[in-house]
Amino acid sequence: MTYTVYDLKQFYGSRGGRLVRRLVSGHVREFWPDLKGQRVMGYGYAVPYLKSFQDEAERVCAAMPAGGGVHFWPEGEKGRVCLIKEGELPFATESIDRLLVVHGLEYAESPEPLFHEFWRVLKSNGRLMLIVPNRLGMWARVDWTPFGHGSPYTMGQINNYLQKNHFILERKGRALFMPPFRSFLVMRSAYTIESFGKFIFPGLAGVHLIEASKQIYAAIPKGKAERVKGRRILMPNPLPT
Repeated sequence: MTYTVYDLKQFYGSRGGRLVRRLVSGHVREFWPDLKGQRVMGYGYAVPYLKSFQDEAERVCAAMPAGGGVHFWPEGEKGRVCLIKEGELPFATESIDRLLVVHGLEYAESPEPLFHEFWRVLKSNGRLMLIVPNRLGMWARVDWTPFGHGSPYTMGQINNYLQKNHFILERKGRALFMPPFRSFLVMRSAYTIESFGKFIFPGLAGVHLIEASKQIYAAIPKGKAERVKGRRILMPNPLPT
């Protein structure tokens, strides 16, 4: 992970970073408008987006991979952040209702074990949300933001990871349609561009937002079904361990 948590904290403390947080948070809230009584976990560097859930959710916590470091959060309160080894979440099986991944997947050395852990800690009716840089977008091409570091993804690549790791794509969206310029004029026009960008140039959005649910039982590949008394039935794949 080349971008540390201190770089991320500095970015979100800047004028441009605060604007990015507000724009992306608006889209997150469209997906998750009510988290009352929910247990919410953030993975990667999700703390800028978790703040709005603190007074609503039953519990909010964050996990930061050791490769990028860790800092205390939230300031002035009891700590809710843990430093973890990538692919090993210190949470009980089926203990999380909502899992928000920001600045996590693009920095992962090995995404497969990470998805296995996401699957394990989520409740059967839980939801996973990935916020991932768009490989085709402009934000993946500038290095003054964290979206220009790590490995950006196409929607097809993300969906492939979900399918291989027993997740079902529920909803998808895009955010950050404004150009990644730091000029006052661009920032002042950000909300207008965000409103019309999804209709004018949807493929150039800065990030993908993907909501997925756990696939509890998965059909096995075609041709490997068993027959019982002359009827063809589908057998479930083994679940991730």
